[in-house]
Amino acid sequence: MGSDEPVEITKRCFEWVRDNIYHSHDHCLNPITLKASEVLEAGTGYCYAKSHLLAALLRANSIPAGLYYQRLSRDNNGEPFCLHDLNAIYLPDISWYRIDARGNKKSVNAQYVPPDEMLAYEIKVEGEADLPEIWPDSLPVIVDLLTKYDNYEDVWENLSDIPLIEQQNEDK
Repeated sequence: MGSDEPVEITKRCFEWVRDNIYHSHDHCLNPITLKASEVLEAGTGYCYAKSHLLAALLRANSIPAGLYYQRLSRDNNGEPFCLHDLNAIYLPDISWYRIDARGNKKSVNAQYVPPDEMLAYEIKVEGEADLPEIWPDSLPVIVDLLTKYDNYEDVWENLSDIPLIEQQNEDK
């Protein structure tokens, strides 16, 4: 039996979701899932749904977990952009730590190695960003996306984006 320490519980939950729930687009799978229970039943989900499941598993183990978003270029060249969902968790002695259970593939190698972060994607292109908030629930644009479309191709073609808000220089 494994450890009851939050770091070990998180590792087991993260690796299970990353490796056992298939990313809908990577594996060309339907149905489109949103809720943790749907993801468990179907065994598939986009990054958004996989993050919902991981947050639910961690919260069930009394580990504070939220949703965290990145704005990424779909083709690594700028527009169009889309939101990518991962998790932020609170670990004692580490503070808030980001993990990405979207699922690994040739171009993605997300790992759980606290205190270092090994996320699926790095910010590389102008217009991409790590959004600063940690959300308790999914953004409404994500809920709309995953409830509007019923197959992985339509979701892929309509991935949600939000504009970045430029911060004002307070010295002006």
